[in-house]
Amino acid sequence: MLAMWLQGLAGFGNLSGLALPVIFFVVLYFLMIAPNQRKQKKWQEMLGQLKSGDKVTTNGGIRGTVVSVKDDVVVIRVLPDGVKLEFVKSAIAAVTTPDAE
Repeated sequence: MLAMWLQGLAGFGNLSGLALPVIFFVVLYFLMIAPNQRKQKKWQEMLGQLKSGDKVTTNGGIRGTVVSVKDDVVVIRVLPDGVKLEFVKSAIAAVTTPDAE
């Protein structure tokens, strides 16, 4: 009787060995993958709401005002000379226009 009970517990040992990688993956998902997905979704929404007159900063650090927005291209006017530069939308890092406007 005791031997059968111990064999039953040995079967649970295999499941507990599998539980550690599953727990590790769940923790990894909530600490790394989910926040990155939320950040990516927020960035995509920001690019979708981009409009003429918004002040933006590119990935290269260039700051300017959006002149026009096309499908995948944004034209930005930079100061002091008012030069117009054309960027792909994915090069926009942040919109720096205050929300109060």
